[in-house]
Amino acid sequence: MAIGQLEFQPALIDQVHDRLLGAIIDGTLAPGRRVTQEELAEMLGVSRQPVSHAIQVLRRRGLLVDAGKRGIAVAPIDAARIRDLYQVRAALDGLAAELAAVRCGAGTVPKADLDALHAALLTGSRESEATGRTNLGHLVEADVAFHAALHRLSGNAAIVETVAEQWPHFRRSMRQVLGGDGVARRVWQEHGAIHAAIMAGRVNEAGQLSRAHAAGAADDMVRRDKRLMASEA
Repeated sequence: MAIGQLEFQPALIDQVHDRLLGAIIDGTLAPGRRVTQEELAEMLGVSRQPVSHAIQVLRRRGLLVDAGKRGIAVAPIDAARIRDLYQVRAALDGLAAELAAVRCGAGTVPKADLDALHAALLTGSRESEATGRTNLGHLVEADVAFHAALHRLSGNAAIVETVAEQWPHFRRSMRQVLGGDGVARRVWQEHGAIHAAIMAGRVNEAGQLSRAHAAGAADDMVRRDKRLMASEA
């Protein structure tokens, strides 16, 4: 009997993890929301075993926390933690932009990577200018796509891998701040300036703009946190 190729399907645990991760990022499972393994298994139509494994991974990533006997909760968005992550990312983004500018100046960047950066810039610019029609989810994904493309453009795989692990936290933060008045438009203007500096091979300028951009994102999150605390007082 001939042995045919198996049709590839992602492992069930991975599917459960990805579905829960998406729900946490887009707010379907809101910060502080309490759930149980049984509830999640019922929602997803699976047994508790893959849910249990997925929960352990999400705990380790800081996206779920323990909440009493047999319960778990979606981790709150911690402005101090996000600030710390952005401080690290500011250094990496600055380095990535400098390396990308060097490569662009030398003409050694793959066209596909240049096209990806340009496409993300155009998509985000359109969304940020669409007053009253902006899809926040699309804007967040365009923001991630822009920075991920910039990281690849650097040619440094360690930058790509290091930041990739933290994208869920950044995505949650982006959803909190990009909907603010004028924030999205300013963010994409800054992206445009970074893009221009990289394409022109202006190494120092590209690095400075990228570091300032990441620092500004951290400030946006801290300001939002302070407004929330003031409103709850």
